[in-house]
Amino acid sequence: MAKSNEVVRPAVTKFSPSLWGDEFRYFVFDNEVAKRYAQEIELLKERVRSMLVRIRSSKPAEKLNFIDTIERLGISYHFHSEIDEMLKEIYNANLKFHGDDLCTSALMFGLFRQHGYNISSENGKFRNNLSGDIKGLLNLYEASHMNGHKDDILKETYTFSRTHLEVVHPQLNSTLGTQVRHALEQPLHKGIPRVEISFFIRVYQEDESKNDVLLRFAKLDYNLLQMHHKHELYQLMRWWKELDFVTTLPYARDRAVESYFWALGVFFELEYSKARLMIAKSIAMIAIIDDTFDSFGTPDELEIYTDAIQKWDINQMNRLSDYMKISYKALINLYDEEFNKELSEEGKSFALYNAKERMKELVRAYYTELKWSTKGCMPSFVEYLNNYGLASSTIYSVITTFLLGQKPVRREASEWVNQNPRILEANAILARLINDIASYEREKSSSLYTGIDCYMRDYGVSVHEAMDKLQEIVDNAWKDINEDIVEPTLPISREILMCLLNIARVDSVVYMQNQDGFTNSEKVMKPYMIAVLVGSFEI
Repeated sequence: MAKSNEVVRPAVTKFSPSLWGDEFRYFVFDNEVAKRYAQEIELLKERVRSMLVRIRSSKPAEKLNFIDTIERLGISYHFHSEIDEMLKEIYNANLKFHGDDLCTSALMFGLFRQHGYNISSENGKFRNNLSGDIKGLLNLYEASHMNGHKDDILKETYTFSRTHLEVVHPQLNSTLGTQVRHALEQPLHKGIPRVEISFFIRVYQEDESKNDVLLRFAKLDYNLLQMHHKHELYQLMRWWKELDFVTTLPYARDRAVESYFWALGVFFELEYSKARLMIAKSIAMIAIIDDTFDSFGTPDELEIYTDAIQKWDINQMNRLSDYMKISYKALINLYDEEFNKELSEEGKSFALYNAKERMKELVRAYYTELKWSTKGCMPSFVEYLNNYGLASSTIYSVITTFLLGQKPVRREASEWVNQNPRILEANAILARLINDIASYEREKSSSLYTGIDCYMRDYGVSVHEAMDKLQEIVDNAWKDINEDIVEPTLPISREILMCLLNIARVDSVVYMQNQDGFTNSEKVMKPYMIAVLVGSFEI
């Protein structure tokens, strides 16, 4: 029998240690190599810019394929204005929005939607000469993942194209076959951009029709950016090592590298370096707080912990248990010292205030779930989603942190995000429910409720039926996102819309195949992380 003064804690989940050891703690940035790469990239950039000028007089199919190639190679961010102008010309000259063949029609539809053109799927000539056009079927399949609520034809298109590709892909030995097999496992629209770029460069270098200038440019650019990413990760790991949570809070997940990979999935370009590090540190800290609620803290301790975070005052530490003081101090310092220092310019206090308020909201959501479980009071599915699920998804916190790291930080964008617009709420729903599905087996032994539990109780269905329904809700959330990224009346920049799209992409990959790839990265994420953070291309 436990002694009267002995604290009874939850059954602690034994998390696996970090996969990465000291992999990124001793990286040395080679300035000479970086300088040499950057100089050649500038020369190649001018050659590609000349190609873009020449190709503007070509047929739409050639223009679209060139744009598609440089986007998949990951170098299109160097040519935003040229690509925008070219697409505008094609758009204005093709009011029916279809090409002369299936391949061009599907590619045109996909590229226009990807770039914010709200064109109807009803206009595409998607059913002509399908049987022998594998490339066309592949483009059609990829385009079908950009469907909104009114795109009934794309549901049929998805089924049709996937069925045909599944039949033919075992017979294909070419690079096209490699792309088909990959797309059936991971469609481009729902993939992490940096991971998909790594894959495509490897495929493209085996393509007999490859453009050697584009290929060399892509490899150099990939390697140079990876050097900067490794340096950012080195900085993150120094911060993480100094916190020493691995020793002082052994109940919590050591997932700093996974947190950085998640942030890298949102934007990989160099200009987002500050935002990436801010997001990575926030996510790593959120994992510590989450595990404190789920795996170690007692209800009484967590009530005080929640209240202390709401008050957001370092003097509140005196109220906390010793182990809680560690994460509380680290959280306050991260925002009030590190982030505040980054925002030393005038006029950005509103962005930091919003980021802290979102963190408080997240903690309140964790405490709401705790109260439900300790009282044995399971909420309805709707109550679960609205009063816990959206905030606990972490998406609201992540997007405000992204805005914190933007240059410049715009008050209008911050105010828009604070209103929880549909695309943001759809992201939160998607993240919460795919997390519930992926972590259900791990969490069902605890007393905490998931969306699956609530749905099963409300509707009297089995686990599998509840999972299927949650997946249907996730699919509808994707439709909301797909519609809003082509919504011209939204009062924010395309950059923020793409951030929200990329957040959905990262979550979809991290929790793919019903696996919690953040907690158990060795099962899902390890090969992607090696490709993006370790493996470089031979030059």
